[in-house]
Amino acid sequence: MSRTLLEEWRDIAYDESADKGKIQRFWGSYFQIEKEIYEKLLVNPDEEVKGTVKELAGKYGQEVLTMVGFLDGINDSLKEANPIETMDENTVVSLAFDKEKLYKNMVAAKADWLYELPQWKDIYTEEELKRLYKEQKESGTIRKEKKIGRNDPCPCGSGKKYKKCCGK
Repeated sequence: MSRTLLEEWRDIAYDESADKGKIQRFWGSYFQIEKEIYEKLLVNPDEEVKGTVKELAGKYGQEVLTMVGFLDGINDSLKEANPIETMDENTVVSLAFDKEKLYKNMVAAKADWLYELPQWKDIYTEEELKRLYKEQKESGTIRKEKKIGRNDPCPCGSGKKYKKCCGK
């Protein structure tokens, strides 16, 4: 059975047998390509970019496997997910993304080279960007509720100490 494009991409991108320098150069190059594609996409964020994997690779001047990596990365931010597990170069895919979800996913991935792109300032105000950033950061924060002490007033409002009321 032949391997899917996604499997080929992941074999290259996450090759544990490759030396660290090679992998760092690979990702450094990929992140630059990713940034350039997002710069173009964010100019018209409401326009649906659609085509085959091969056509989109050509449109953005990339190899098909690099485009597969991009599709893998953006898939969770799309309005409708692409069939990335099974796609081949002739599969029609869409890059119609949810702006808020994309921004938050970039923050979650700690991809500052993406969520700090100047194009975001044409989409959202500075305050909105701060709010989205904060919402995303706080969504991963676990908060424990303050534990009620035995001698604290009971939260039911009876006026009694917790140990003499609901704490029995």
